[in-house]
Amino acid sequence: MTTVLVVLSVFVVLIAVLVGMSVRVLREYERAVVFRLGRLITLKGPGLVILVPAIDRMERVSLRTVTLKIPVQEVITRDNVPVKVTAVTYFRVVDADRSIVEVEDFLAATSQIAQTTLRSILGKAELDSLLSERERLNEDLQKVIDQQTEPWGVKVTTVEIKDVEIPANMQRAIARQAEAERERRAKIINADAEFQASAKLAEAAEVISRNPTTLQLRYLQTLHEIGSENNSTVVFPLPLDLVRPFMGGQAEVSTAAQEHARSVWNAKVVD
Repeated sequence: MTTVLVVLSVFVVLIAVLVGMSVRVLREYERAVVFRLGRLITLKGPGLVILVPAIDRMERVSLRTVTLKIPVQEVITRDNVPVKVTAVTYFRVVDADRSIVEVEDFLAATSQIAQTTLRSILGKAELDSLLSERERLNEDLQKVIDQQTEPWGVKVTTVEIKDVEIPANMQRAIARQAEAERERRAKIINADAEFQASAKLAEAAEVISRNPTTLQLRYLQTLHEIGSENNSTVVFPLPLDLVRPFMGGQAEVSTAAQEHARSVWNAKVVD
């Protein structure tokens, strides 16, 4: 009786071991690549998967999107500027059979392809493009990496450049360039404003020249503006009619002086 119980216990244990070796439960996002005696037979899952003990071997493959961080890569741009670039890649397995059969470790292989492609693509771009055209570079990286991982059953959906680190001396040079660009724009705006103001002043002068009384009114308005401020400026209004004869006389004296100097010079030349 004792021998029978021992045999039954051993049999039950063997049955439990065989059941544990032959039954697998896969989640919704998992697939099972099954090999029977070394040959790929089928793709199973999700749910309950039955295997032949000691004959079938199963490889689990996740179909979820994987976030792969690309380590810091030292890149020399097209204009010979050394930069350090970090990026991130998003990919997922679309063909579980090929991801196991065609490549040994699709995760490591995708990481290496992403690193080499990143150095290759960014090495052909200039620093300005690297800083201002990231969207285009991200698209180029995604297309190139996806073309190389497609035979493995891996689909690369997105590649994003996270950070670009440039040397300190280059940062100062870029800052000076940006400052010079802002100064150039400011000067252009000031020049444009002066040009527009001069055009308006010319139009105002033309309007004032048609009626001399307008100039007197503008003169009185200027006096009012000066007097309304709290300052110590003293202004003596003086009619322009009183000043014009003196200005005319000064002009005549200046003309006579010029004629006298010219006659003296001609006399010296004759001598």
